Amino acid sequence: MPDQPIHVDTLVAGGGIAGLATALGLARGGKQVLVLERAPEFGEVGAGIQLAPNALAAIDKLGVLDKVLKDAFYPERKVYIDAVTGKTIATIDLGAEFVEHYGYPYVVAHRVDLHASLLEGCQESGLVQLENSQEVTSAVNQADGTVLVTTSAGTQYLANAVIGADGVRSNLRSGIIEDDLVPSRYVAYRGTVPVEVVGEDITSSPSVLCWLGPNMHLIQYPLRGGKVYNNVAVFKSDAYSADHENWGTPEELDMRFAACCEAVQNAGQYLSRDIRWPMYDREPAENWIDGKVALIGDAAHAMLQYLAQGGAQSLDDAAAMSEALLSTDDVTKAFANYQERRLAHAGNIQRLARVAGELFHIDGIGRNMRNFTFKNHDPKDYSNLDWMFMPLDKAPAVRSYPV
Repeated sequence: MPDQPIHVDTLVAGGGIAGLATALGLARGGKQVLVLERAPEFGEVGAGIQLAPNALAAIDKLGVLDKVLKDAFYPERKVYIDAVTGKTIATIDLGAEFVEHYGYPYVVAHRVDLHASLLEGCQESGLVQLENSQEVTSAVNQADGTVLVTTSAGTQYLANAVIGADGVRSNLRSGIIEDDLVPSRYVAYRGTVPVEVVGEDITSSPSVLCWLGPNMHLIQYPLRGGKVYNNVAVFKSDAYSADHENWGTPEELDMRFAACCEAVQNAGQYLSRDIRWPMYDREPAENWIDGKVALIGDAAHAMLQYLAQGGAQSLDDAAAMSEALLSTDDVTKAFANYQERRLAHAGNIQRLARVAGELFHIDGIGRNMRNFTFKNHDPKDYSNLDWMFMPLDKAPAVRSYPV
């Protein structure tokens, strides 16, 4: 006879930032959670992640803020620079007034450090069971009110609630939403080097530098207490094709950078050339729920990186989801409350991230108009950021956003 399904209370598919944060939030409230991760071990890829106040507020609720901030870097400002001329377009001050306004700072951290903090919190809770090499392939609602979860290895579980945190290529999303990934035609290259390699002319400024150029941009900032320097180059590939992977090459990267100022061109040497990161997002969805299955994080709202809110929105999801499930024994009611709180807002950020990308990469007259428009921007005017950066507990129930 085949093995019988394993009964669990709450099952989370995916052990990334969204999945672990949700599991930890539920564990803080006394719930037992099973997390299934498709990879052979729990870990995170990539390098830097920008954590705005809304992200830090969510991390604080999870009880791991001190762990995350231990090796984080506190930039004094975020600077947008024309990548061709090297002239500053606009600045956002991230100092004392920013912290007073939002209640939390703006920090940059290593993704590995953030993930490790969440993982450690789950392990310390004693309520989160973690299983590797378990890719969830389906979650089907049953007549008795449970959900039958099946993995690629054939293992089955019966859960009272299933949370799909299985990322941008989510298997569980396909059971709720019929759509495809949307290719942006942009690709990213990343590189993290010791801070002394970069030189004092860049690192002497404790800032997040955002170089904006024609069909490209470059992000730079220190990590791990200023010991290493993170570089992310993004550019549009003229050779894009859905049929093959021979696009977004290092040669195209150098071609795009050749039109930029010396500081941007020099950054090319800090990038790892052997891994490229094609960029995709999803169309905003009208629903994330099917019975007792719900999506969070990139599985729900994969977005382009131009607002630096992908990770933050996953953490906001986790906070809202854990609060909803801990407030009632009715899973369907909890999922509905979570969706009402998060779906429209995350969809707005998905849409605006695309707009921000167009603004970042515009050329010609449009580029000149962009630079002129922000010429007299007040670095301490946060009014257009409140809808996105304000922690959930302080934000209005219905948020207005700039379009």
